[in-house]
Amino acid sequence: MFIINQTVLKEFILVGFSVYPHVQTFLFVVFFCLYLLTLAGNLTIMGLTWVDRSLHTLMYLFLCSLSFSETCYTLAMVPKMLKDLLAKDRSISVIGCSLQMCFFLGLGGTHCIILTLMGYDRFLAICNPLKYPLLMTNILCGQLVASAWTAGFFISLTETALIFRGSFCRPNLVKHFFCHMRAFIRLSCVDSNLTEFIVTLISVSGLLGTFLLIILTYVFIISAVLRIPSAEGKQKAFSTCASHLTVVIIHFGFASIVYLKPEASGDDTLIAVPYTVITPFLSPIIFSLRNKDMKNLNMVVGACNPSYSGG
Repeated sequence: MFIINQTVLKEFILVGFSVYPHVQTFLFVVFFCLYLLTLAGNLTIMGLTWVDRSLHTLMYLFLCSLSFSETCYTLAMVPKMLKDLLAKDRSISVIGCSLQMCFFLGLGGTHCIILTLMGYDRFLAICNPLKYPLLMTNILCGQLVASAWTAGFFISLTETALIFRGSFCRPNLVKHFFCHMRAFIRLSCVDSNLTEFIVTLISVSGLLGTFLLIILTYVFIISAVLRIPSAEGKQKAFSTCASHLTVVIIHFGFASIVYLKPEASGDDTLIAVPYTVITPFLSPIIFSLRNKDMKNLNMVVGACNPSYSGG
């Protein structure tokens, strides 16, 4: 049922994949399986890092933090999406929507910052191996992770407050499977153009800022690796960064499609699937497949500094 203009909305209807009625059951099965595998992968990484003391290194602590943020990220959106694929009632309250949007933006921002910190950790380990144990301690690692969560949710709360500062007075149908910021800005009674500009500017600045920092760290890393005399040393050094760099390319690649695409270029619902479902699914798989190569970082740093023990 539509709610006419100038009527203050109390709930929204997430259209989601209802525009593809003949494939909703198939999509449910696919997304449900991907969600279970995503949870299993991330929980396995967190569990192994917790119980295996040999993995109590900074590299794995960052990876554990990344897995935790991904678990919370998918939990904020995927269960609701799965329910709506089978249910006729796809409504969500204004409060529920604001909370979902806040967690989506906050966890997405935290994810970007943690990936940046992982790049910085590799930069210090490869470019400053002798000083690495002094520069990157467990306490500092904890402080950096806490700062990542704080910054991510500070940005998220700012954006969510801007979007929900006024009332919504247009038809309550949202052409998305979750409370995406662009879809809701269009429903606002206030000046949506200004709000969309500010929110998009904040999101794009955070996305591009973290990505450029990662690129900068890899410029220094590649420069340092090329100076390693042995081919085996170069191979081990590059392999330690392969999983991280692969996840960075996938994460920021799909995120750029969501945030940098023109206003009217394709279906927002389909475009958001890789970023919200596929990326969290691939990330633990990539890190697991490259597990042996990740351990090579300790070997590379240890070869340069015999006293190094992984942080």
